[in-house]
Order: sequence, then C-alpha cells, then structure tokens
Amino acid sequence: MERVLSGIPGKKCGNIIFTAEELSNCRDIATMQLCANKLDKKDFFGKSDPFLVFYRSNEDGTFTICHKTEVVKNTLNPVWQSFTIPVRALCNGDYDRTVKVDVYDWDRDGSHDFIGEFTTSYRELSRGQSQFNVYEVLNPKKKGRKKKYVNSGTVTLLSFKVESEYTFVDFIRGGTQLNFTVAIDFTASNGNPSQPTSLHYMNPYQLNMYAMALKAVGEIVQDYDSDKLFPAYGFGAKLPPDGKISHVFPLNSDCENANCVGIEGVLEAYYDCLRKVQLYGPTNFAPVINQVAQCAGEVTDGSQYFVLLIITDGVISDMEQTREAVVTAASLPMSIIIVGVGPAEFDAMEELDGDEVRVSSRGRFAERDIVQFVPFRDYIDRSGNQVLSMARLAKDVLAEIPDQLLSFMKSSSIEPRPSLNPSPTPQINVHL
Repeated sequence: MERVLSGIPGKKCGNIIFTAEELSNCRDIATMQLCANKLDKKDFFGKSDPFLVFYRSNEDGTFTICHKTEVVKNTLNPVWQSFTIPVRALCNGDYDRTVKVDVYDWDRDGSHDFIGEFTTSYRELSRGQSQFNVYEVLNPKKKGRKKKYVNSGTVTLLSFKVESEYTFVDFIRGGTQLNFTVAIDFTASNGNPSQPTSLHYMNPYQLNMYAMALKAVGEIVQDYDSDKLFPAYGFGAKLPPDGKISHVFPLNSDCENANCVGIEGVLEAYYDCLRKVQLYGPTNFAPVINQVAQCAGEVTDGSQYFVLLIITDGVISDMEQTREAVVTAASLPMSIIIVGVGPAEFDAMEELDGDEVRVSSRGRFAERDIVQFVPFRDYIDRSGNQVLSMARLAKDVLAEIPDQLLSFMKSSSIEPRPSLNPSPTPQINVHL
C-alpha cells in the first residue's frame, strides 16, 4: 500500500509504502558473531569504520532491514560484538529465504560509503563456523570497472547459536500460577479513616484510593490464580487487644490463614480491619517482602510465581532493610508492585524501581529488576471517572510482570510445561 505524505503546505513530502506479511509461529532466537578481513579502505586519513546491515527478503522480492551491527572504528579487520535476533525477523521461519548483508563504512554526516554485499540464508548460518560461512564481500560497481577485481574483503561467521524464546502465555498455558499477595499501609500519616480527608476514608458512595488500587490490579491478576485465595496483610498499625505495633498482620485477623476469597474478600477484610486497628507507624516494607519471599523460596520449579502488591502513602522507614529484602527476593519467583497514594514525595520508591540503576545492598546487586513503582496521582482521570483511572493504573503496574516472570524462568533454566488445555483441532465441513 502506498500513500502520499502531506502536512507541509506547498511542499511535496514524498510517499510512504507499507508492506505486510503474516508472521510465522517460529519462536527461535539466533545469537551470532561475525568478523571481517581485508575490507576496502574508504577513509582518506584512516582505514574504514565498518558496520553490517542485515536485510530479510520479502515475498515480493524486496528487502527489509532487520538488524544493524555497531560501528568498529578505524580498521579493515573488524570483529563485531555478538547480537541476538528473532529467527522470525531474519527469515520469518523460512530457513532457505535469502538474507542479504551490506557492508558499509560509517561517515559522521550519514552518507555511509558502500563497501560491498553478500547473501546467505538462515540454513547456511545455522551450520556455524565453517568454510561455508566465509563470504566474499562484492561491490558490483567496482567489479564492473576493474578487470582484476576479486572482492572487497571477506566476512566470517565466528559463532551461531539458536535457543527457543518462550512467552508469558506459554508458561500460563503450562499451568504456572500467579500467587497474588496484598500489603496495605496502616500508618497514621494516612489520616483518620472517619474523616473525609483521610486516604483510608470509607466513603459509602465511592472507593478510596487504596481500594481503587487494590481492585484495579487484583481484578486482573486474579484471572491467573485458579484458587482465588489471596493472602492480605497490613503494616504499621497497633492491633487489639493490647495495642502492639505490627508490620505484617493478616487483614482477616487469622494468624494461621491470611487468605481472603477473591478481591471482594480482600476489600471486605480491609474495611473490617480499618474499624479495629489504630493507625500508627513507622512505614516498614521489609517484613512483608520477607514474608512473601519465604513462600516464594519454597516453590522455585516454575509452577508458581508470586506478585506482591504494596499500597502505601509515604516514605519508607526501613530503606536499608527493604533494599536487602529486594536483593534477596530478586533471585526468587517474585515481583513487587508498589502503588503510592496521596500527595507525598516518593523519591525512595523510585530508587527501588530498578529501571535506571539496579537495586543493591551491602555490595550485592539484585539479579533481576523485580520492583515496579507508580504514583496513583498520575493515573487519576480529570473527569473523575474511577473506572478509567483504575484501567490506566492496572495497565502500567502490570506491564512489567510478564518480562519479570520470563527473566526468572530464563535465569533458572525453566521451560514451560506442555499446555494443560491444548487447542482442539478445528473441524472443517466441506459441502460439494
């Protein structure tokens, strides 16, 4: 499909061309490394700055870029870093389809000089390092001009490895269960639950922020948990009858079994708990993280994955212990979602969310990034639509869970079990 680009009055902006092809079901990913030898010298004051561009051939004979290597500066004998590419992107599962590779000399202004090209296929590459995978780099224009032209250098495949890439759905189909645990902040900074200014205010007409966050995330996660039994805890309150402070207490007051039935059961236990306990402090995360980590440490075979949702209004009081708890939990089948409610500054939470810098404690770095933090205020719909606010929140806080689950499975060399409910073969009735 071809369409004219427009938008700048009186100026032709060119055309954009869309080509589409149905993706194959190939799940393999290939990792390879290449080097080159005696490439043509292209730079007047130096040698060359070579890089490779890989193209997949399309069904209509055209080519689509599927990978570019990094540039190796000032050499005619570069060794490029190994790279990983889905086999689908390289050849769409057709092992004999042509893969074209162009060799360029990088130029700062973007007018990269063409050194030459060669063609191969996934099947050839999969033979690995051998005489079959040493390619002559040919420049057709140079070949046409020079009678004694041989080539513009050679490219050699140094290594080639194929692995299967599993998806989140593969593990769910194979029976992996998500165990969802809730931890709610009952510290005094939330305000008196009987006052409308409190973040825990029990408004008979609408959910407070704690209930909204719990319902938004829980109603999606519960579909991946077959027994619908959710452990639910509170922290930072004084408990009856003796007013003892607790940093991990069951919302249902049952110390033997903290499970609540369904998200509605968790909400019910939360509201009931608000009537009984005295909001206090401090805001300690480590006890509840360690509690869930202990459960996760008992089931590391891939059959279960634990998701801890912490809903809080304030600054963490036990940051050092929390960092240590997160580093320990990162080696277990576990993810932590932190939803910040209210107007507080949540700088410490950003530190736990290891997107920029991996969490560390006493010189140990977390094996995986397992914490996702979001401030609820960023998701509140301006028109006051609670359903929309909850949907936006759930989308973002759950976005990283699939990749976090996969990173644990991969680091533990766990493969998905065969599908529990294989799709039935569709019956096709043909009437002649």
